[in-house]
Amino acid sequence: MTYCLSINVDRGLIFCSDSRTNAGMDNIGSYSKMHPFIWPGDRVFVLLSAGNLATTQAVVKKLNRDIDQALVPNLLSVGSISEAADYVGMISTQIQRQQATRDTANTNFEATFIFGGQLGTATPETFMVYPQGNYIHESSEHPFLQIGETKYGKPILDRTIKREIDLERAARVALVSMNSTIRSNVTVGPPVELLIYERDSLSGGRRLFLTDDDPFAHELSERWNKGLILALESLPVFSWEDKRDKKASPP
Repeated sequence: MTYCLSINVDRGLIFCSDSRTNAGMDNIGSYSKMHPFIWPGDRVFVLLSAGNLATTQAVVKKLNRDIDQALVPNLLSVGSISEAADYVGMISTQIQRQQATRDTANTNFEATFIFGGQLGTATPETFMVYPQGNYIHESSEHPFLQIGETKYGKPILDRTIKREIDLERAARVALVSMNSTIRSNVTVGPPVELLIYERDSLSGGRRLFLTDDDPFAHELSERWNKGLILALESLPVFSWEDKRDKKASPP
């Protein structure tokens, strides 16, 4: 299992991913699921991956090889982000078919991706690319996408993420969403990768790699936990609690 998310706000894009690929009792594996493709001043693409590890690694390898060999299409030749997302979907379905023809155990080779970025002066976009190769755009009401173990980290995104939210605040929300998922599901785990891309910069942005003992990640988690407890204590009480408190008060 895995958890990856992207957020698309007015000031830029946020990409966040965990690194756990399996979590057996004595075998915990970690691989990066964030794959940037950056040509400074021209285009910036980021690919987040979930699903069969052999498929996702083969897809990334194919994307890089097509660029090196100048095959068309490739991420450097496409004229729009949607065209790039269509190309990623095509590569993914090809790889899945190739993997399946060599398999005799009916293994599931499906993979899902989040793909986004900015090309030139065009508006930054993000897409979810399904195993079948088709894709969807993030919605205007909820400008974020999730893949993998999505349910634990979704409530905070639903409540806070709007287009106008500040870029750094959106990044902290992404980390809280990831932290909530890690706390609730052992198959999602650190290191956590975070990429903050500022709109129109056409650069690699700010990229953080947060291990389990990272001081910033630890402080963020502790403050979020304390904030939840304070919020719980500030909720309105039931009517009978007021009467009970009055009875218990000394004359």
